[in-house]
Amino acid sequence: MSNKKELKISNKSDRPDNIVLRDHLLIEKAMEYEKRLPSFMKDYFVYLKSSVAVSTRAAYLEDIIFFCEYIVNESGLTDKDDMKNLTVEDFKNIKSRDVNLFLGDYCPRYYKEREDHTFVYENNNRALARKKSSISTLFKFLYRNEQLPTNITDGFNPIKLPKPQPDAIKRLDIDEVMVMLDAVESGEGLTEKEKVYWEKTKLRDKAILALFVTYGLRLNELRELNISSFNFSRGEFKIYRKRGKEVLMPINKTCENVVIDYINYERPKSEDLPEDVQDALFLSLQRKRLTPRAIRQLVKKYTSICMHTSRDKGYSPHKLRATAATSLIQSGFSIYDVKALLDHDNVTTTQLYAAHKKNIKRDIVNNFEWLDEKEEVSLDDIKASDNESNNNLEADDVNIDTEADIKNENQE
Repeated sequence: MSNKKELKISNKSDRPDNIVLRDHLLIEKAMEYEKRLPSFMKDYFVYLKSSVAVSTRAAYLEDIIFFCEYIVNESGLTDKDDMKNLTVEDFKNIKSRDVNLFLGDYCPRYYKEREDHTFVYENNNRALARKKSSISTLFKFLYRNEQLPTNITDGFNPIKLPKPQPDAIKRLDIDEVMVMLDAVESGEGLTEKEKVYWEKTKLRDKAILALFVTYGLRLNELRELNISSFNFSRGEFKIYRKRGKEVLMPINKTCENVVIDYINYERPKSEDLPEDVQDALFLSLQRKRLTPRAIRQLVKKYTSICMHTSRDKGYSPHKLRATAATSLIQSGFSIYDVKALLDHDNVTTTQLYAAHKKNIKRDIVNNFEWLDEKEEVSLDDIKASDNESNNNLEADDVNIDTEADIKNENQE
């Protein structure tokens, strides 16, 4: 019989319990990673706690575990058989070349034995860049902390990331969004089996899709919404962004109506639910908070209908974020407005979506006419005017030459 006790949250903050629990689980994950790493990194663990977000802390530690496993099992740089036994002296022997070989030769393609199978793993340049960043923070800290005599990170090879191309951004067109919302309301395009579930979840699905395409929410931002996140009397709701940021969003009438309809007519009453999900907004038929996988499948299903493709070719929730961005820009909102709504770190990210605005040059000049229609001149008028101007110019040239000749003659 298991002696594991049920975890209870003692929440003294104004943040909802599910957000506090999410961060707690990430902290627990990071602490488990720390237990597997060498003790000489303890100061580095403390540094991460106060300098990066909880999710970033866990990701960095996971990458460093992977690097230490390579040092012990693959590199020949130490005689230790367990990463826990690595010492700072072992790290003093690591050179830039060793890290470059790890990132450039081992990480792009490596093998892991799992029971009766050998699995092949691959990392693209974006994944390699993150691993390089994780390792760099460690070596820079150990150098600043006077545990290493030199900073070897200057010798790390650069990793070129592909430049994002506007044409490669996948998103729905505005007319496809309308077809998608019609499908979730009418059930058109669904199979008979899907319609059985659709009858029970159509208000929920409609609210989810409307929030995605209106606000460009990230998957977890939508998943973690609660009933208490919404203040309908003030016309706003609160979302929890990456890195623990809390943001108040104004709610428009469309989203307000679909959320209220779902709460009033489809969602189970809170008093009939388990305590841990009484405040959760979007629930499964099993009366649990929707999982990320369930939300992805939901979005793939309805986007595949509007694009007339198979379910597995449907778009992910992040493509609806791109849809929201491009739709707003095409509607005339500036990239700075859209940047603020989507919480982009850099406006250059938003500019990628702005590149999708079709015929922008034509739209600008067509809406910036200097002359009224009655003052417009025909092409024949322009040609006649040009001929007359040329004739006058030739006459002027003759007159000038003649006057010059007369003046010269008088002088002589």
